[in-house]
Amino acid sequence: MIGEWIRRRLPELIEEHGVVGAQVAVLHNGEIVDAAAGVLDNVTNEPVTSDSIFQIGSITKVWTATLVQELVNEGLLDLNRPVRDVVPEFRLADERAASVITPRQLLCHTAGFEGDLFYDTGDGDDMLAKYLERMADTEQTTPPGELYVYCNSGYVVLGRIVEVLRGKPFNTVLRERLLDRLGLGNAATRHAEYTDRWCASGHLRGDDGMKPVTEKTPEGDSPAGSVLAMSARDLLAFVRMHLGTTEFDAMRETQVVPPDFGFGGRQGLGWVLYDYENGLSGMGHDGSTPGNQAYLRVIPACGLAVAVLTNGGAALSVVRAVHEKVLGELANVTLREPPEPPAVPVPIDVDAVVGVYRTLRADIHVTAGEHGRVRMRAALRDDEAPAVIEEYTGFRDDALIAVEQENGRHEVVVLCGRNERGKVKWLHWGRVAVRQ
Repeated sequence: MIGEWIRRRLPELIEEHGVVGAQVAVLHNGEIVDAAAGVLDNVTNEPVTSDSIFQIGSITKVWTATLVQELVNEGLLDLNRPVRDVVPEFRLADERAASVITPRQLLCHTAGFEGDLFYDTGDGDDMLAKYLERMADTEQTTPPGELYVYCNSGYVVLGRIVEVLRGKPFNTVLRERLLDRLGLGNAATRHAEYTDRWCASGHLRGDDGMKPVTEKTPEGDSPAGSVLAMSARDLLAFVRMHLGTTEFDAMRETQVVPPDFGFGGRQGLGWVLYDYENGLSGMGHDGSTPGNQAYLRVIPACGLAVAVLTNGGAALSVVRAVHEKVLGELANVTLREPPEPPAVPVPIDVDAVVGVYRTLRADIHVTAGEHGRVRMRAALRDDEAPAVIEEYTGFRDDALIAVEQENGRHEVVVLCGRNERGKVKWLHWGRVAVRQ
């Protein structure tokens, strides 16, 4: 039985991979089984239980998208009309872009504006309205609708749309329309709610080992994933709602196919969509906040979902072991192998790649390296932190792969677009850096 396996193996897995604490829950044919292991905080050593809550990070985006889909179902919102039809104060540095961007583009990360703003606008009922005010000078990295670029700030705009059309603060709507509907009273939508719940602390590795994270993520980013916390069991109660109705089926329809970063996948409305080698399709999302990582996978045809919530350590290794067992046994799914540098690297058109690329916070200098590789030097602006230098080798004709692993994986950077001189326009790893 899967329940017996996860209860037996989870403590062994987190010890093997240095994970501080974890929950795993499995939904199969309407029933949920779960397990917990480790501690909430490695200073207090309070144990993780099935009732403990973890931040779910960007999995929150599926909850926000669900609230948006409800508005569509009720005829209150047209995903293909400009955002300004609902939120006239929505402004960006590019006025033409701001006037045409649609909720659909926000939902599927194709609006093209800078996505990692993370403004601290307090914790009041006006925090999203204040966030939008701060967005007025936000620049486009790509034209609206042209390219998938992961965009947290777009989901804050969607949260503001929910507020305007419901006439209530986003977190109130989230609680009333979803959490209360599902009986998930233990979930937290504000940092202040953590204090009377057994909430896991994120942990990051420092010079003297794994330490709890004390700084809170800004609440103004809550529709994108900075606050919402719950148990793995509660997260699967939300999934069970999705599987038990047709009202959210439109969220599973492909909207855009992102560049392939080595794992495939398509983008729906909130959901990330996956295709498995045995012909099954599924959806899911990952989430992270400082020191926390969360993973959700759903295969509707099998009535199957698995959630893994962690608070520090080599979570990917634990997640892969759980997925191999659960998805393999209950859905006959073989996981795609993580991308690895090829034994014989694909030749790189170095001249087309070298140059300086810019993100919101860093300049990336790409230079020719040895043995046909390239070196990327990422230097944060307005920061005394040392530059990060990494080597990349050829992965595909349109992609590079990091020679060394970081956080358990080799990062893939896709080379997108060409300018009039044949040079790469964007370095793309989910976010983009724009050639200068």
